[in-house]
Amino acid sequence: MIIVDGCKSEKELSAFANLEEVLTAIMQDEKMSGRVVTDVLVNNELFSEIYPHQAEDMSCEGLESVEVRTMPADRMAVDIAAEMEKVARMMASGAKHVARLFREASDADALELLQDLLDVTRDFMAMIGLLRDKFAGGADEDFIARTTKLTDLVSEMSDVLENEDWILLADLLEYEFMPQCEEWQAFSERLHQVMAAQ
Repeated sequence: MIIVDGCKSEKELSAFANLEEVLTAIMQDEKMSGRVVTDVLVNNELFSEIYPHQAEDMSCEGLESVEVRTMPADRMAVDIAAEMEKVARMMASGAKHVARLFREASDADALELLQDLLDVTRDFMAMIGLLRDKFAGGADEDFIARTTKLTDLVSEMSDVLENEDWILLADLLEYEFMPQCEEWQAFSERLHQVMAAQ
């Protein structure tokens, strides 16, 4: 049995060789246009791929049910936008912690956390840019200026990192990166409000 958003499908599991074929067929249906899969349940258990294309390795033989839950992409985008302010707050908190570790000469711990912080910052900026472009009218001058300011700071931090000037790096995190994170918190809230109002 195949269930999509609570409705039993006319399609039968026996018509497919593996789970990936089932999911592909479901998402190619024109009713799925503009929708995003949120959950896949196989035999009433949540399924999540551990490795890419794992669904291709799952034979439909022995499967009793596949349930797919979706939501409109724009609603999901609004939900994601609502979380971006929290991410910016976590970035500021992380920067404060990393700065403290550098000042305490716990360089190894600080460097490990700094790499995580930079990864989160990159992902944050990519997601904010995507949300802005696809769901909030694209980049404006304010957004471009903010993005450039943060990109320049991260580049400066990378240079300081190469020179192993941990105290300067701590200063940049505390006195420049953290205030920018606070600005991004406010920006994220406004972005969410714009998207939710549409």
